[in-house]
Amino acid sequence: MKPVMSETPTILKKIITRKWEEIAERKARISASELERQAELQPEARGFVRALEAKIAAGEAAVIAEIKKASPSKGVIREDFVPSELAQSYQAGGAACLSVLTDEDFFQGCDAYLQQARAAVDLPVIRKDFLVDEYQLLEARAMGADCVLLIVAALTAERLTELNQFAQDLGLDVLVEVHDRAELDIALTLPNKLIGINNRNLHTFDVTLDTTFALLPHIGEERLVVTESGILSPADVKLMRDNQVNAFLVGEAFMRQSNPGESLREFFTR
Repeated sequence: MKPVMSETPTILKKIITRKWEEIAERKARISASELERQAELQPEARGFVRALEAKIAAGEAAVIAEIKKASPSKGVIREDFVPSELAQSYQAGGAACLSVLTDEDFFQGCDAYLQQARAAVDLPVIRKDFLVDEYQLLEARAMGADCVLLIVAALTAERLTELNQFAQDLGLDVLVEVHDRAELDIALTLPNKLIGINNRNLHTFDVTLDTTFALLPHIGEERLVVTESGILSPADVKLMRDNQVNAFLVGEAFMRQSNPGESLREFFTR
């Protein structure tokens, strides 16, 4: 059942509207029962949260390195785009986990990119997409994802709770993403370890790191905060770590470099 997004404007609303059309198209090709069968054949998930915690316990930054070809606001970010090679570069550079965009219409991603990246490395992988239906979570597990993203702005509180539980029942970790205090209050009703703070407003795509700093005081130490978007320099990393934020989701800054993994290492070892 589609959730009501009565006041969600602009880019996010456009994406979610298209996402429901896409789900209908995919269901016509592959049934949920077939996806369930495929999901059951997958090996146990690699442990996305566990990988982040291990890096932080070792005193290092926990980096979710993103494989992203394009975005609605920037267009094509990387022309030379081979997911398996990018994944290997990131692993060599010290990433804790990978994030792979699978949205086709707005980010030029696809499911195969996630499968190719995951097959090339030992790192856990999150399916980065706009997930609004259980069918997409079955897809994520069937394609081998270890974690999924649930965006509070894209869901009602009830649907967020339902999808979160369904994902966990499938053996997936869940990164719950927020952008403002109201969304955070909803996210904190869930028992999840991971809270992602997106510094990019999904309604306007404007970015400010102040979003993370504004929300941090309202999050308890039992959570693991991942700052997302807008980390563009080692100075940004230092600023976050000085404020006890040690988990990062970074994509664009690396995707624009000839050697993304080397760029990652330089960002996080200075």
